[in-house]
Amino acid sequence: MSDNERIETGSDTGRHFLKQWIASEVEAGLSGGEVVTRFPPEPNGWLHIGHAKAICIDFGMAQEFNGTCNLRMDDTNPSKESEDYVEAIKRDVHWLGFEWNRFIYASDFFQTMYDIAEGLIRSGHAYVCELSQEEWREYRGVPTRPGTPSPFRDRPADDSLTLFRRMRDGEFAEGACCLRAKIDMASPNIHFRDPVIYRIMRMSHYRAGDKWNVYPMYDFAHPIEDALEGVTHSMCTLEFEVHRPLYDWVVDRMDEMNLLVVRNGAKVRPQQREFARLNLTYTVMSKRRLLQLVEDGLVSGWDDPRMPTIAGLRRRGYTPESIREFCDRIGVSKFESETELELLEYCIRDDLNRRAQRRLAVLDPLKVVIENYPEDKEEWFEAINNPEDPIAGSRQVPFSRELWIERDDFMEDPPKKFFRLAPGREVRLRYACLFTCTSVVKDENGKVIEVRGTYDPLSGGGNAPDGRKVRGTIHWVSARHAQPLEVRLYDRLFTVADPMADESRDFTTLLNPDSMQVVTAQAEPALATAAPGDGFQFERLGYFCADLYDSKHGAAVFNRTTTLKDSWGKANRP
Repeated sequence: MSDNERIETGSDTGRHFLKQWIASEVEAGLSGGEVVTRFPPEPNGWLHIGHAKAICIDFGMAQEFNGTCNLRMDDTNPSKESEDYVEAIKRDVHWLGFEWNRFIYASDFFQTMYDIAEGLIRSGHAYVCELSQEEWREYRGVPTRPGTPSPFRDRPADDSLTLFRRMRDGEFAEGACCLRAKIDMASPNIHFRDPVIYRIMRMSHYRAGDKWNVYPMYDFAHPIEDALEGVTHSMCTLEFEVHRPLYDWVVDRMDEMNLLVVRNGAKVRPQQREFARLNLTYTVMSKRRLLQLVEDGLVSGWDDPRMPTIAGLRRRGYTPESIREFCDRIGVSKFESETELELLEYCIRDDLNRRAQRRLAVLDPLKVVIENYPEDKEEWFEAINNPEDPIAGSRQVPFSRELWIERDDFMEDPPKKFFRLAPGREVRLRYACLFTCTSVVKDENGKVIEVRGTYDPLSGGGNAPDGRKVRGTIHWVSARHAQPLEVRLYDRLFTVADPMADESRDFTTLLNPDSMQVVTAQAEPALATAAPGDGFQFERLGYFCADLYDSKHGAAVFNRTTTLKDSWGKANRP
């Protein structure tokens, strides 16, 4: 296999084939002296983690070659687009750490696109077709045999031009006719058989208003936009690979019309290449299905922390650094694969382990009473803010006679390898002292509601004065000083790795009923004043983030970003 073939197929293991492709183009002098890329989302929903991969590629390649990247709203379909989506997209791209060179709307080019379409009609490259969609399916045929030309394919250009203008002026109903490119009805690529390039849509555009009754198809608009912007390298997901001949055909026609940008004396001809999209387990990666979850009220919105949207991940506590690292780790190839959610979780754990300050909180409180500790006494112990970051320093946490501990840190009849608290057993209360359970208090149903015992007054800081070994260490919160917090425990959105594996089944029936549980935690005082967006590691429990919208000063609401390690377990996986 040649180097060019390796670059095209992405089969050279460990290489970024898009980077190799751009490098070869630059070396050959085909970029006009500057690399220009673009990120072109349609503003019909919020961006998700799959878009984050595309953002990192488009902006990343521009940075790699000291070029520029345009942010373009491909708003050629007025039925589902809005300015609210535009603002959400801009916010997400900026939050991920990227800045665009130019911000552009495809709708800014509507008149130019229309003029190009008229030019194609005059040159014999396009015609108005009056076949219905059902009729066209018969004429188009199948890839294994040639299609049948439309009976309107050879109508005079003047007639098509008149009909196209009448379409523009709103004289026809939707579906009555369309404008087709005249290409090749015998092509084995079905997308090359006289594709529709303009269709009638009798609806208002969120920016253009009621000016247009016809709108360009994406496959027609996209190469025009790239060419007019002087884009050198157009990167998109693999499903557009079969559309590439049409992309090149449109660019060829623009070249014939002298519409290509000239940069540094060189004609800039945009080139398209495709990479595999991101498929992530335990979620769906379709804006249409994500919108269904939102509209059906199955999640609280696009930025629900369970959603794979960039906004949802941000609200859950993910950092832009962790998402960029995730995108870098999954790499760039032309082979469809499924990425495990565990890798994304690993990336945020790795990032937060280095940067998140530690705090004490108890999610399922069980009362502990230290019988030999004075009732009116309190003291403060030094706690490390982040053992991975010496600069983070330490803080003082309060301690008193009554504490809260995690319920699952105590067992009356523990198994052999349970090293936490049990009757007659001594454990280390992190940062504070050694404590031994001597008795328990139960309710009328036999449930333990209180653990009682004694502490070693000489074990300040948790060190045994005689050097005895204590295997168990648990965390705690002083009941007298505890701040109640609402904590939302988020988990996977779906119960199966691939919710779309069985297309005959409603994917919403596979939603995880335990994807969000709300508990009232008891926390050290410092957490009550956390600002929205502040992230912490709750020691021994996981990483948590103060909710961006529901947290208030003195009344923080925390979202669980992720557990300290994969708690889903192989037993829960099919």
